[in-house]
Amino acid sequence: MIIVHHLNNSRSQRVLWLLEELGVPYEVCRYQRDPKTMLAPAELRAIHPLGKSPVISDGQITLAESGAIVEYLLEKYGNGRLVPAPGTPDRLRYTYWLHFAEGSAMPPLLLKLIFERIKRTRVPFFVRPITRGIADRTLTSFVDPNLVRIFDYLESELQSRDWFAGSAFTAADIQMSYPLEAAHARAGLDASRPRMIAWLERIHARPAYGRALESGGAYDLLS
Repeated sequence: MIIVHHLNNSRSQRVLWLLEELGVPYEVCRYQRDPKTMLAPAELRAIHPLGKSPVISDGQITLAESGAIVEYLLEKYGNGRLVPAPGTPDRLRYTYWLHFAEGSAMPPLLLKLIFERIKRTRVPFFVRPITRGIADRTLTSFVDPNLVRIFDYLESELQSRDWFAGSAFTAADIQMSYPLEAAHARAGLDASRPRMIAWLERIHARPAYGRALESGGAYDLLS
């Protein structure tokens, strides 16, 4: 039985969704973030040295990293599902978006989260203008322009297709769900990019997505 070591409001929600799409039985071992630091609990280090989620256990195998987990599950349990045929243009797009999610989309979103928190962090009053000034300059000169560029790119890619790899839903869409949901929740993705919003509505309407939410519990990225 696959065990998903699931941290609330984290990338591990994608793993639950993939398993629901594949119809593979699994168990959920839940972990809660520290409400002040938002970090994962120390108990996760007993599962994997980095103490982060997602992590799965499958027999003697323990595996971390979203992309690696997705590829492992599809290779072992997918039977060709949710992956375009080898040698096709859709397969190349699939591979690209599978890696784009964490390689290109998530870094600026993480920077956005960090610098917005810096702006809200309590510091001595005489330091506050400095910390907020640095955060604002970093956001306006680097982070936000990069996010605009990425959003424009994603919007244009979805102009000619409903799903990232092509006309069919694939695991690349599952992998891309976390950055787009994070962008919608805290980085300014709104109705000005209707294709991206429509894509979010399509994934949220999938029955397996709903079952994964029931399995994983509260997922504040949707709020």
